[in-house]
Amino acid sequence: MAMLILLWLKCIILCSTVEAVFEDQVGKFDWRQQYVGKVRFSHFDAQVQSSKKVLLATESNVFAALNTRTGELFWRHVDKAGAEGNIDALLHHGQDAVLVVGNGRLLRSWDVSVGGLNWEIVLDSGSFQAACLVGLTDTVRHVAVLKKNIISLHYLSNGHQKWIENLPESENVDYQAVYSDGNGEVYALGVVPHSHIAVVAYSVEDGEIIKQSSVEAPWLSNILASCTVVGQGMLTCVDSATMSLYTLDLNQQSQMTQIPLQSLGLEVAPGFHPVLVSHQPNPAHKPLSEFFLQLGPDQYLLLQLSEGQIVTLRDFKPAFLVSFATTGEKTVAAVMSPKNKTACSINLFGAETGRRLLDTTLIFTVDPNGGKPEKLYVQAYLKKDDSVGYRVMVQTEDHALTFIQQPGRLMWTREEALSEVVTMEMVDLPLTGTQAELEGEFGKKAAIQDGLMSMVLKRLSSQLILLQAWIAHLWKLFYDARKPNSQVKNDVTIENLSRDEFNLQKMMVMVTASGKLFGIDSKTGSILWRHYLDNIPSNAAFKLMVQRTTAHFPHPPQCTLLIKDKDTGLAMLHVFNPIFGKKSHVSPPALPQPILQSLMLPLMDQDYAKVLLLVDDQYKVSAFPSTKNVLQQLQEMASSIFFYLIDSNQGRLSGYRLRMDLSTEQIWEVAIPADIQRIVSVKGKRANEHVHSQGRVMGDRSVLYKYLNPNLLAVVTESTDTHLERSFVGILLIDGVTGRIIHEAVQRKARGPVHVVHSENWVVYEYWSTKSRRNEFSVIELYEGMELYNSTVFSSLDRPHAPQVLQQSYIFPSSISTLEATLTEKGITSRHLLIGLPSGGILSLPKMFLDPRRPEIVSEQSREENLIPYAPELLIRTEWFINYNQTISRVRGIYTAPSGLESTCLVVAYGLDIYQTRVYPSKQFDVLKDDYDYMLISSVLLALFFATMISKRLAEVKLLNRAWR
Repeated sequence: MAMLILLWLKCIILCSTVEAVFEDQVGKFDWRQQYVGKVRFSHFDAQVQSSKKVLLATESNVFAALNTRTGELFWRHVDKAGAEGNIDALLHHGQDAVLVVGNGRLLRSWDVSVGGLNWEIVLDSGSFQAACLVGLTDTVRHVAVLKKNIISLHYLSNGHQKWIENLPESENVDYQAVYSDGNGEVYALGVVPHSHIAVVAYSVEDGEIIKQSSVEAPWLSNILASCTVVGQGMLTCVDSATMSLYTLDLNQQSQMTQIPLQSLGLEVAPGFHPVLVSHQPNPAHKPLSEFFLQLGPDQYLLLQLSEGQIVTLRDFKPAFLVSFATTGEKTVAAVMSPKNKTACSINLFGAETGRRLLDTTLIFTVDPNGGKPEKLYVQAYLKKDDSVGYRVMVQTEDHALTFIQQPGRLMWTREEALSEVVTMEMVDLPLTGTQAELEGEFGKKAAIQDGLMSMVLKRLSSQLILLQAWIAHLWKLFYDARKPNSQVKNDVTIENLSRDEFNLQKMMVMVTASGKLFGIDSKTGSILWRHYLDNIPSNAAFKLMVQRTTAHFPHPPQCTLLIKDKDTGLAMLHVFNPIFGKKSHVSPPALPQPILQSLMLPLMDQDYAKVLLLVDDQYKVSAFPSTKNVLQQLQEMASSIFFYLIDSNQGRLSGYRLRMDLSTEQIWEVAIPADIQRIVSVKGKRANEHVHSQGRVMGDRSVLYKYLNPNLLAVVTESTDTHLERSFVGILLIDGVTGRIIHEAVQRKARGPVHVVHSENWVVYEYWSTKSRRNEFSVIELYEGMELYNSTVFSSLDRPHAPQVLQQSYIFPSSISTLEATLTEKGITSRHLLIGLPSGGILSLPKMFLDPRRPEIVSEQSREENLIPYAPELLIRTEWFINYNQTISRVRGIYTAPSGLESTCLVVAYGLDIYQTRVYPSKQFDVLKDDYDYMLISSVLLALFFATMISKRLAEVKLLNRAWR
């Protein structure tokens, strides 16, 4: 009985601490999309004929398996970011996938059927060079790993090291390749540039050197770049200087045989370096004696190595991509050739003969808004009639993966560029046609020209159209309610996009590192449009700005993307419509000079487009759009336009102002000694941020007014000293107009990375304390005092008194990846801090927990203000996670936008995954609950109405009877 009571108490305690999301709320207002990144290695799971898996190892350090029928993830493993989690090699055999991770730091084996880890071992130090499967008597049992100066052999079953040997003369020889022919030998291949090739053969059994030789090769500089092993241990190389092929039999190791390309009747395209493409050797299969030689950007030759002689089997021109695939005993070659401007054809050819296989043509349609095909992966299989069928996966330059099933059916497409979102904006959706027409009635020109009577008739017709649209909407709801849920289609397209009642649905414009732009519906996550900028350098920086919203009908919305090359500093502008993704007809100006600063001004041209001001390296100013009206407005407002420039290398922060002749003048400069500390971040306030209250009410009913300086900059610096005892983090609050330092704070024995949020009158920043070995938050709040200096206009040029500064620090139990604050339409709702954690959670921390006025001793006044007593530790509560179990891997940024409801803030977290949801910092105080009982309230109101009418009648009768007495 006592045990039952104890068990009952445990159940009560557990139930009282559980926080959950209701089942009907999951996915109702949020969605998540998971990605893997740009593919580096790919293998089809061919162990089972009907396998539906394709294994991917990506440049984002992700190892995953995709469903070839749907494109969805079977499983995914995300390794550490950076070089420590880099996937160097992927070897696949049966149900085992072996990965070399972190420049040869780890060797891992995965079970591809369920994605479970078989084993993991730590390899000896040394930079990784190559790895291969090692077979013996047609069975694969080992894995060979080649490093800079050692070679090791490991069991495939458990990863245990069988032997490890030092490479001879590793100080002089650069060993780069390892090969096994399945006959009990492992070959390590090295090169002395422009001298010779070193070949060392090891015994699989004990690691003893069986043979060692040196072969002259004065033309060779790199084995990996120009050589491959073909057939039964034949090393084949191509040299662009001598225009020749070279072969070396690794079993005999005598000398290299030179075969001039001219003797084979081959000519290389001018300025092109020939490339060899071969099948990845696998000891469990028969070695392939055929390989491709690329002679030009669109020309491949299928060659065969037979008895030391090279024979041309077929010339493919034009051809974009080639690949080999094996099924059973058959090996085929797939070739992608251009068909027309919008499509490519893929055909299969017999690898041993070069003959085209019948009925194997597959059409790949090139997306006009995407990149060109970059990689081709082929899965071949045997049909019932013993013919060869195949499926292909194509990766394009914009990192998109497209899977096609023979005879050309598009199975799925994955936009892996979205795993590298660098910046984004949310744009309001346009009004419907009837709503836009109704809004157009309020134009001044229309009212003057049409007259009063025509405006009345126009209003009546507009109201009639709205009534018809409302009746059609009700009829659609009634008609859909009679259908099963599976038959109701609510697909979102560009054609039916319109603003909802509370502006909760928006267009998410995302810019990725690959130079691809996306328009995504915030409600469903559907990609509505995409556009690839193919002339963008790989190291470009992006800045996205909304110049015109959908509020100015009939003018279309307009976004401008500033693209800057980090090497040259040159920039270009891409102007487009964020709703449809189409390039704008407005021609942006050419930018021949590097751009130092760009800022959006509150000025508008005659088409309601905000003015973008660009400052080049000569400190000259150009405006976009640059009409005569805009230039006139700039001259009139030049005295009130200020901007700043940052030189991180020199440690200078400079302030400038605009002159009447649109030239610039430096008015202040803050110099930070670059040898002691460096500028890592400068954070200003968001332009669309609203402040509802100018002060906060104290416990004694007095008002403490906020210091609301819209020109305030938070400058974060870190020390350059690597010694932990002398490291520090500094923060400067600088007025961007006058350069006056408002406040300066230093966190000693601390280091970055530092994450900063700057809003209203407060700054919150997070850092790592090297003294206490923990993450800490510090908050700074600025106040003017008990009297407000000027309640109408703020001026940085007229501030006689320094603000009061309150600061306090807190301990946070986890490191963070990113930090942002919520944003609402009017600023009435309480602020929350959205914290992205490395564990994948998004934490919504109320700002009141980071209040520097939290008292250590509770008083009557602090109770009146609802101040929380000070405690140094900030606890992470489970109910604060806004993404419950929807983990967001490697979150890099959080974007917040206001909605039409003051209580609701739209949140988008992006990193390797994308997650969109809504948060309610002050609960939904302006929305009725979902379970609100409309029937009960209506019944009560109706009953009260009738009761009032009856009571009124009874009272009248009573008064009448009293009057007759």
